[in-house]
Amino acid sequence: MSQIPVKDVTPKSKKAQGESYDLYAKREHIYVKHYTGIFKKFRQISSFIMLLMFFGFSWIPWDGRQAVLFDLPNRQFHVFGMTFWPQDFMLLSWLLIILAFALFFFTVFAGRLWCGYACPQFVWTWIYIWIENFAEGDRNARMKMDKQKGWTATKIRKKAVKHTLWVLFSVASAIAFVGYFTPIKELLNNIATWNLGPWETWWLGFLAVATYGNAGWLREQVCIYMCPYARFQSVMFDQDTLIISYDEKRGENRGKRKKNADYKAQGLGDCIDCNACVHVCPVGIDIRDGLQYECVACGACVDACDDMMERVGYDKGLVRYTTEHQLEGNKTHILRPRLVGYFAVLCAMFIAFGYTLLSRVPLEVDILRDRGQLFVETSSGKIENVYTLKIANKEQVDHKYQVSIVGLEGIEYLGDEVVTVKSGELLDLPIRLNIEPKYLSKSNNTIHFKVQAVDTPSILVEEENRFIGPAPKR
Repeated sequence: MSQIPVKDVTPKSKKAQGESYDLYAKREHIYVKHYTGIFKKFRQISSFIMLLMFFGFSWIPWDGRQAVLFDLPNRQFHVFGMTFWPQDFMLLSWLLIILAFALFFFTVFAGRLWCGYACPQFVWTWIYIWIENFAEGDRNARMKMDKQKGWTATKIRKKAVKHTLWVLFSVASAIAFVGYFTPIKELLNNIATWNLGPWETWWLGFLAVATYGNAGWLREQVCIYMCPYARFQSVMFDQDTLIISYDEKRGENRGKRKKNADYKAQGLGDCIDCNACVHVCPVGIDIRDGLQYECVACGACVDACDDMMERVGYDKGLVRYTTEHQLEGNKTHILRPRLVGYFAVLCAMFIAFGYTLLSRVPLEVDILRDRGQLFVETSSGKIENVYTLKIANKEQVDHKYQVSIVGLEGIEYLGDEVVTVKSGELLDLPIRLNIEPKYLSKSNNTIHFKVQAVDTPSILVEEENRFIGPAPKR
């Protein structure tokens, strides 16, 4: 199994001289250079889709409410046409397990695809890098400005614009997130009138600060030191996993060369040592040092290197998506036991989850027996049991339900046979059951409560319970 090596961060000059160095050196700010390329376009498309979903779902109207709303006070979680209750949290656990297996599958197949193209931390980080580039200029301009001693009017203006845009986007992100727990229109109105509740104020402030800090300041530190995925991903890699790698055989020896010179006669490879791949890397690594756990597989180095190779007239692909087997000149195996196993389990769980979700009955019935006494003998000599039915309508429309009892001959139902339960309502329905003693052959008898929607017969729940009577005389 291939393991991701830990990058040796010893400076080359100090390696050669045998000098000591500080393992806890101060973090150096990474100045990401603007670039273009095919993988950047893929990432922009995926980021746009995620941002559209994040900011847009709460604005979609659905049956008089927003399409996605997690109503914590009423313990109802609306997702488009479905409403989930706390009792349905098993479905959430199931979904999280499926997503975990999906992550394993894609990691075995294509490495850190999630990190490079879909992780919210990195989607937001790239947005903040773009804002920084917009406000302060490209890499060289930002470096030159930060090296200036003192504060000039231009520097203050650019820094102010950058941090103002950062704060605005952080606040917008916080509002969008809280808008899934408080109706977004109501939330915006409360913000405009400054009529926020304590928990809304807390979460808006916390999320805005966290977004500003994580995407604006910490950036790659979150991925390198805080995210556990970077640490355990290596156990899922193999020699056929798609990774970003530098073709050392083709690129070395690296070095500068004159235009139109026979660089191969000089013992040089295709790498012109321009450091373009380093300047565009959002985590500040040099992909030419080999596969490193810090690499998020965003493809920035691939785009930058391909652009440079095209400019100097060399073939693209010096840095590319490839596999260890392919780099060694061997054949890459797409179908392999672990990948097939993950895929089979993932498909089975997805099918089972989909079936459970589609066949889910939007009705829940709980039966509580009267705890005060097992049974009562009425004045007419009948045996009576008292129950309370808790009927929860988990659909988004009102329903009329018919209640009936089966399973015991001669039993009489005393109570409302048809009840109306509003959308999202939990109704307590007290009922009594009577029976002549001659029909009881034992003291503990099995009965079934049937609750069925009058207007939608497919909504049917049948629950088993017990009818208790006196022990039969021998």
